[in-house]
Amino acid sequence: MMTRPVEAIVTPVNYGLVAGLVFGAVVVGTMIPHTFPDKRAALTAAFLDRFALGLVIGVANVSWPRWVVGLFFGLLMSAPAAIITKAWRPILIIGVIGGVLIAVLEPRFVH
Repeated sequence: MMTRPVEAIVTPVNYGLVAGLVFGAVVVGTMIPHTFPDKRAALTAAFLDRFALGLVIGVANVSWPRWVVGLFFGLLMSAPAAIITKAWRPILIIGVIGGVLIAVLEPRFVH
């Protein structure tokens, strides 16, 4: 008797959780060598910020092109940290690049 291969089903929530965890970990990894007045708070805030971005993009159900979804949410959700830290360029650029990557890759995994 032949069995059919079972196709893994990735839900938007699961994709968003994994994308957020990976994006948050990558960003925190790049921040470890830097010095901050309160390093634990800075790393925690950066992780949560990028985790939330991945989760929101994963569950966003809009009819826009995927790259627009990533660009929009990447800018929107990175703006508060950019304003507070006055580190506009790196925060917005990383948010946009990560947001677009997460959004564009989503159709490959979510069925």
